Amino acid sequence: MTQQQKRIGMSLAGVLITGFCVGTFQKAALGTDPFTCFVTGIANLFHSTYSTFYLILTGALLAVVFLVDRHYIGLATIFNLLGTGFAADLMRGFLDGWFPNPSLWTRGIMMAVGLLGACCSASLYFTADLGVSAYDAQSLIAAQKLKRVPFKLCRIATDCLCVLVGLLFHANVGIGTVITALCMGPMVQWFHTHLSEPLLYGAPLPPESR
Repeated sequence: MTQQQKRIGMSLAGVLITGFCVGTFQKAALGTDPFTCFVTGIANLFHSTYSTFYLILTGALLAVVFLVDRHYIGLATIFNLLGTGFAADLMRGFLDGWFPNPSLWTRGIMMAVGLLGACCSASLYFTADLGVSAYDAQSLIAAQKLKRVPFKLCRIATDCLCVLVGLLFHANVGIGTVITALCMGPMVQWFHTHLSEPLLYGAPLPPESR
């Protein structure tokens, strides 16, 4: 398998797993991910719908990415737009069938599995470097521009900012939101080193090459 084929496969797998994890988070009902929290808060501020402001805010972030570093817009960006929602609905339907009334313990397990899967999937399509979602690109660009600030800290900062905006404008913030905001950056970095880079390159990249 060529490296380009690996990149395409990692991008597609990453986006599909991301969608499955969104569906898992929805079923766990212990708080949304930070970007969903942010969009919901802004929609509440303008007394509008989530879907309307998802399109508006994603479009605005894509414009920023296009102007600052357009190489983050690629095949995976298209996969993300077309496949994430479908995969999320598919997983939510599956879990609704198998766990119609999950206990708190079951919901906690779902949240943990969703978090691990989301970190793994993000690492896969970040490393494949064929484009990322508009929101994910923000922390990647920040880490690139702020040379001395590692990606995990940039991701924590963007996630926490989203959660803060959501809190200010009455979005649904739960323990899953807080855990995701604080843990996703370091966990994505761990998957970079131990899974995605060895999968693509055969060995982890040295720190100065990341």
